[in-house]
Amino acid sequence: MTITLEAGDGVVTAAHRPRITGVGTAVPPASYSQQDVLDAFAISDPKITSVFRNSAIDRRHLQLPEPGPDGVRSPESQGDLLDKHKRAAVEMGAEALRACLKRAGADLSDLRHLCCVTSTGFLTPGISALLIRELGIDRHCSRSDIVGMGCNAGLNALNLVSGWSAAHPGELAVLLCTEACSAAYAMDSSMRTAVVNSLFGDGAGAIALLSGPDETAGAEDGPTLLKFASCIIPEAVGAMRYDWDRELGRFSFYLDPQVPYVVGAHAEIVIDRLLAGTGLRRSDIRHWLVHSGGKKVIDSVVVNLGLTRHDLRHTVGVLRDYGNVSSGSFLFSYERLLDEKAAEPGDYGVLMTMGPGSTLETVLVQW
Repeated sequence: MTITLEAGDGVVTAAHRPRITGVGTAVPPASYSQQDVLDAFAISDPKITSVFRNSAIDRRHLQLPEPGPDGVRSPESQGDLLDKHKRAAVEMGAEALRACLKRAGADLSDLRHLCCVTSTGFLTPGISALLIRELGIDRHCSRSDIVGMGCNAGLNALNLVSGWSAAHPGELAVLLCTEACSAAYAMDSSMRTAVVNSLFGDGAGAIALLSGPDETAGAEDGPTLLKFASCIIPEAVGAMRYDWDRELGRFSFYLDPQVPYVVGAHAEIVIDRLLAGTGLRRSDIRHWLVHSGGKKVIDSVVVNLGLTRHDLRHTVGVLRDYGNVSSGSFLFSYERLLDEKAAEPGDYGVLMTMGPGSTLETVLVQW
């Protein structure tokens, strides 16, 4: 089935629709089970330990402070956490970028636009400038940084980079999401931080885009981006946030317990908008790649969209093996789909992320 899309409303013109040509991911070397994290934070409260053990997460890659002589890991200052974010975001980002370019059959010298996304620290100059210096990328490479949008930001950025790609046919663009979530941890045993400390992991993901007739030699047969759709829930603007905790004297995450149900209730709205005018039904979508926001988030999306656990197998697997790696989670799922080699020419797919705002972002793709 072939669909015809009119320009506007998130649709890229047919002549210059960008195609995904490569993907790459990276995580720090240290991997922790949920019990390892409980032990590291010296948490024994049954109510809090149950949050960790019922998270559907087996392991996460984190960069925790080293234990002192007494075996206790001391809380890090805000300055130390910012230093960790800078170091980790650049290290993971560089690794993911290289892996992405390799799968795209491209070199650093081919890169014409680099967009970097992060929400786990603030830097000026941003990650893009630091990576250009670190990797020796051409100083004339166009760049952009998206900071502070949260877990949905990967698709926000993909929408913008898609526009850049469409306007520059034949020129390679890369979107990089690099999140050092352990640089945003509050080491205490409160229920507020338990939800965060039980969920997030460190990781980076990169995706390469190219539009126009000129293909990169050796590029993977990735899908074409057809249409984007967004939905913000203003009444839930405070449900997910990363702000200053006056009691701790540092930044801290907050996640409202109702977030999964609020997000799930709006999933159908944004998907209907995405498919409107395409002639497609949900049953025509063969591949679903949803942000690994947490067990309840995944369950809520499954119920509200009438999907199966198999439909979200990659989302579930990424949550199990890496936890929620924030803005780059959907790229880990996309990489698994590619490695599975299940996508066939003509297949349609939907990528969905959600995060602070509260916001849902989607994109329709076709192989």
